[in-house]
Amino acid sequence: MATLTPARALQAARRVVVKIGSALLVEQGRLRSDWLHALAADVAGLRARGAEVVIVSSGSIALGRAVLGLPHGALALEQSQAAAAVGQIQLARAYEEVLAPHGISAGQVLLTLDDTHDRRRYLNSRATLATLLGLGVLPIVNENDTIATDEIRYGDNDRLAAQVAVTVGADLLVLLSDVDGLYTGNPQSDPSARHLPVIDAITAEIEGMAGDPLSPFSKGGMKTKIMAAKTATSGGCAMLIGAGQALNPLAALENGARATLFAAQGDPRSARKGWIAAMKPKGAVHVDAGAARALASGKSLLPAGVLHVDGQFQRGDPVSIVGPEGPLGLGLAGYDAVEARAIAGHHSTEVETILNHPGRVALIHRDEMAL
Repeated sequence: MATLTPARALQAARRVVVKIGSALLVEQGRLRSDWLHALAADVAGLRARGAEVVIVSSGSIALGRAVLGLPHGALALEQSQAAAAVGQIQLARAYEEVLAPHGISAGQVLLTLDDTHDRRRYLNSRATLATLLGLGVLPIVNENDTIATDEIRYGDNDRLAAQVAVTVGADLLVLLSDVDGLYTGNPQSDPSARHLPVIDAITAEIEGMAGDPLSPFSKGGMKTKIMAAKTATSGGCAMLIGAGQALNPLAALENGARATLFAAQGDPRSARKGWIAAMKPKGAVHVDAGAARALASGKSLLPAGVLHVDGQFQRGDPVSIVGPEGPLGLGLAGYDAVEARAIAGHHSTEVETILNHPGRVALIHRDEMAL
């Protein structure tokens, strides 16, 4: 078996989330246009070999403050929110312009960490991102800084990127930064500091190696990157930290540029199913023998196969799936209990008529269950 390296991890990845820090995108209040054009070429290259890509991009506040002529240094909360509102338009336009020559359509997705913590909103964001990827669209995700006050004060897009990576089931998260990975100490002050190319497990010793952020525009120091790595790797997604200042940073990483790879703890699908299986059910969905066979073969649970529904639950809550011979597993409900009862036993084409609004095909999607 080939030795695990950062380059091999990127070469083999089939679904990649790339996080871009403010310091890479913006210099002295201006967009680094040449850099962004080169990054777009890298993304096009990844997609050409069959990889799906999601970008999590910082930069809206840094761009917006320049447009508004706000002073250097720390901004008041209201100023940060205003800068984000203005800068987000600049950022979206820039991505659209650099991706268009490659025939890539981009879709803007604004999230907060709450959107990945609340199960109902989590399912909505997961479904939207999955649909965009299925349509061949490149999602550009950013923190919704105009409303996410806690994230403007203390947050960063490293943790958001990790949450997005777990949400979409990515096998690799790439954090492009102003550093080329993790060292045993601060290389700027400790000449004996060693670069660590691969981290198999995040121990207390590894966490202790994280230093403070160096850039006044970036909130994502090494400590937050370690936090992101813990989230990503525990969700079955490997994470790579690499330097991104030069042109074509992703191509450089594929060709062996220095970086640090945090190995995934399992695979995304298994990690997600383990997470679902550990939940306490809030209700039960009883299915017929045909539905039980379909589930065993990897299909989603459709309303037609449901006999009856027990309990009170909301969309996104965990429910037991019970077949004629007993429990089959757990899943995250695609409908609340009232709607689930209303559509039980009916064909998916009847759902809109019954509920008076367009419904989802599955009552529990196959990706949202652990059997």
